[in-house]
This record gives sequence, structure tokens and C-alpha cells, in this order.
Amino acid sequence: MHMAAESETGQITIRHCNGYSDCRACMDVQVAVWNYQAEDVVPHHVLLVAAKTGGQVLGAFDNQEMVGFALAFPAIRGYRFYLHSHMVAVLPKYQSRGIGRLLKIQQREDALARDIGLIEWTFDPLELRNAYFNVARLGAIIRSYIADMYGSSSSPLHARLPTDRLIAEWQLGSPRVRACIEGARAHPTKSAVSIAVPNKIAELRCTAPARALEIQARVRREFGRLFEERYAVTGFSLTEEAGTYLLERYED
Repeated sequence: MHMAAESETGQITIRHCNGYSDCRACMDVQVAVWNYQAEDVVPHHVLLVAAKTGGQVLGAFDNQEMVGFALAFPAIRGYRFYLHSHMVAVLPKYQSRGIGRLLKIQQREDALARDIGLIEWTFDPLELRNAYFNVARLGAIIRSYIADMYGSSSSPLHARLPTDRLIAEWQLGSPRVRACIEGARAHPTKSAVSIAVPNKIAELRCTAPARALEIQARVRREFGRLFEERYAVTGFSLTEEAGTYLLERYED
């Protein structure tokens, strides 16, 4: 299965990665995006196993050059089979061109073609552009928070803060997700409550890490309390001042 779209530099093609050279290229993209040290890079043999055991390794190519990829593992909870999307990365010079969205759409189409109705992934609650993309543009919901999920990371982007993560649930066939894929934006009800994160958090991670840690701890507490009360993130707004998670009571 292939997907193609025009970019500013030519034709971007999304396709499955199955061979050694493709999976080695995924390693290079990881280093370019996150500046990882060797111990944090997912190696080519793990990518190959994921591709051959029911997961997904999808590459985005500008002609023959890999410019991004998505990695998902097969997963099971109870009796439900789903995919856990571990990584989506796009080279810095290709970011903000819709390539990440192309990769996610191809993940969804491949999953639905195999009768898989759910993809989950984790993301940093302090990464506000990712939050907007995941919730407002893709239609994911969030109702789980894991403190320091991965332990210490070698990526400078994480600034040595605990690797706290939210779990995005992408219910692939839901009306909410279908509407977002078609261009609508997810909007919660007027009764939604909010958790705000200042836009300057990215700067604070580098210039005032103690203050960034305070903000992270406050966000962790607020999510923990609301998730215990059966709230879920169903919307996200982004302004010049802050990114705001919008939560309402949610039942499947």
C-alpha cells in the first residue's frame, strides 16, 4: 500500500519498509530528529522484527531519500488487539509540510485494512504542537498519564526532565476521527474543564529547568486528579500564550 502527495521539494511517497537499508535509514532519521546517543536509537533489527510480526514500519520518501518514518508494534490488552505507535519522526527541514499527517493517515488505513480499530501512542504533555496535532487534528482522546515512562533520555529536546507521557487513543473508525481526518476540528462541550501549559515551556526547559519541572509537576497532578474522576481530553486549543487541554467526562 502506497500513499503519495506533493511537497515543496517534489513527490512524497509513503510506503512500507521491509528491508535492511530502509530500516538503517530509520536509525539515521532518529539521530537527526532527536540527536539521540546510540543507546536510545531503536536499532534496525528491532524495526525489521516489527515489520514482520504484525507491526508497522512506514517510510516517507522524497524521491529515494527517506525524510520520515513511523514505527508501530503489535499490542494486546485483554482480548483486544491494537497497534502501539512508538515513533513518528520527520527530518527537521521537512517538518511543517504535512508529512507527519501523511504517515499517520497511512498508519490508519493500513490498520483498518487489517480490521484493527485502535492505535495508541505516547507523547510529552509539554510538547504543545504535538498535543494540538494529536487531539484537534487527528481526533485522538486521552485518559491516561504515565510519570517518567522511559526514564532518562539522551535527547537534548527532553532537557533531562522526567519523561512524563500522555497516552493518545486513536479510535480509527469513530465518527470523531473520521471527521477530523476529513478536516474538521475536535471541539468538546461547553462544560469542559482545562489544563493550561505556557507556550514558553520549551524555552524554560533550557533556561530555567527548575521552573519547567514545577510546571511539569503541576500538570501531572491536574491530569492525575481529572483522570481519576473519569475525565478525558477531547479538545486542545493553542494560542500565543498557552496550549490548553480541554477535558470532559467520557465513556466509551
